Amino acid sequence: MVGAGYRRWATDSEVTAEALLRATDRLGSDVLCTLTDLSVEAADFGQKLIWPEHEAACPDRHDRRIKSLADYATIEPLDPRRTPRMSEHLRLCDRLVQARGNELPLVAFVFGPLGVTSMLRDQAAMYMDLHDDPAAVLACATAINETLIDYCTALAETGVHAIMLDTLFASASIMSKQMWLEMEGPLVRRLAEHIHSLGCMVMIHNCGQGIYFDAQIETMHPEAISFLYPADDCDSLAATKLKYGHQTTLIGAVSPTWIVSAPPEAVEAECMRQIDAMGAGGGFILATGCEYPANLTLDRAEAMVRAARTYGVYDQQHSFVVAGEAVGN
Repeated sequence: MVGAGYRRWATDSEVTAEALLRATDRLGSDVLCTLTDLSVEAADFGQKLIWPEHEAACPDRHDRRIKSLADYATIEPLDPRRTPRMSEHLRLCDRLVQARGNELPLVAFVFGPLGVTSMLRDQAAMYMDLHDDPAAVLACATAINETLIDYCTALAETGVHAIMLDTLFASASIMSKQMWLEMEGPLVRRLAEHIHSLGCMVMIHNCGQGIYFDAQIETMHPEAISFLYPADDCDSLAATKLKYGHQTTLIGAVSPTWIVSAPPEAVEAECMRQIDAMGAGGGFILATGCEYPANLTLDRAEAMVRAARTYGVYDQQHSFVVAGEAVGN
């Protein structure tokens, strides 16, 4: 869109904004989310990053900010308005609100406190630390959460309509529900309550297998959840819709790894299947279940938009229309 490599795109808010706006205009998408990479907050806490030219940044696994149990105590709250990457994200949100704030819902993306902690510490080591000294990990995540509270305040001041929290650890693929409720649950509850008090919607992203819909809804009362796999207590997307669709809006759940090799017509067919499973009655946003692949052309995204516009249409009475027939209210 703008001829920029990934690092420049992710760190220069003017370039990021221009690319996102051009992509949104080309696709005609309905929501604009500000995710660039998951290292924004961790970088400001001192984590060294590796920057591939055409892929998202990632922590340098040979040079972690937290190298031992003792290092957890060295993490202290920051002022997100004065740090390099979080402040740039604030400028991005301000730019997007000015450009499209009256036309589209704008969603700012924030990695949750345990996720940021894991970026500072090798994840396998952090899991061991959670067993050996959970209090040390929790103290670090709490300090990070203080920063995220201030960060969300600053994001809300830009005028964004929602803040999406990445709570990856709230899924069976990573940790038990009870451990998540103990380690991150109280932190994100406070964070979500703060976001709501600012007049913003709370959204969640979690692409883990066996996502804990019940625990996260009880903890954060989100307006929407972005996901890739069915809830841990459901055996299908349709069952997830039936159980949780009346409590929150569902966002997803086309596999981004699958669409890399799937032809556009197969992508359209999969979108139609998901619309059938989760669209009736409203409360469904068709999307990939995680970020659209960085090196993929936009033809699959165009296929998704095409499927939504031709197959996922609501009439004025909020009935869901498939091939001209109203199938739900």
